[in-house]
Amino acid sequence: MIKRFCIFFVCSVILTLTSFIHRPLTWVAIGDSITYLNDHPDETGNRLTKGYLTDVVAKLDYIHYLNQGRNGWTTQNFARSIDKLGIPVGDVYTVFLGTNDWWHGHRIGSFSDYEHSTGDSTVYGCMRVLLDKIRSLNKDASIILITPMPRADFVSINNHTNNAYGSYKEKDGQTLEQVAEAILDIGRHEGLRTVDLYHLKALSVTRLVHFKRLKDSATGAYRDFPYPNFIDVPFNPATDEYPYPPDAIEMTYDGLHPSNKGCEVIAKKLIKVMRKI
Repeated sequence: MIKRFCIFFVCSVILTLTSFIHRPLTWVAIGDSITYLNDHPDETGNRLTKGYLTDVVAKLDYIHYLNQGRNGWTTQNFARSIDKLGIPVGDVYTVFLGTNDWWHGHRIGSFSDYEHSTGDSTVYGCMRVLLDKIRSLNKDASIILITPMPRADFVSINNHTNNAYGSYKEKDGQTLEQVAEAILDIGRHEGLRTVDLYHLKALSVTRLVHFKRLKDSATGAYRDFPYPNFIDVPFNPATDEYPYPPDAIEMTYDGLHPSNKGCEVIAKKLIKVMRKI
């Protein structure tokens, strides 16, 4: 009886220990500058010190990431170059794109563009090209789609003439939310895990920056304008101070790219999904 109990106890311990051991996974992260900057903090003025990729693997140490982020790229850039990029074989792929498609006026299209593989003229069509490529690399890979997050007014920390208004209004007749809905639509149809950052309260446009420091047109003095009060207040990149000093940083450090805090929010959502893989 004692011998049988000891055998049972040992087996239980072994099963418990092995349940915490996960086989190594290779994560291929396809994305734009939000992904790229994870490994290039110097290009953020070192305002970002830990990107969302780093945050995820710190919690899930059996995952090794391969950063396939490219500055300024759209779904169209990836679709047109996908066979030349040398995208590696992985166990898990994330696709985190769409914000640049919106800003550059890339047409969203309709689900029929995805369904009928119409090519790279729409976001729907480009996403089909990307997903087909991923499946050709590893038909058993887990694919996670990530919607773009909202945007406040963006001003590049390295080039103040590189600036753009936020997602609180349309660009070329399209909203960023419509891009996010297209990603969600594809995820639902394909049964893919999808992380919806656009509708996440923690990343709403009201929480992206504490304020934007701009000249008051009445006095000429600088004032800290919270959202939405900074909308339509002019910014002159040639003469004005950078509008996002360190104390303006909240979920983003420049109105667009997530700060350490913003990356932690993204990572938390991804970790919840990746733990199930």
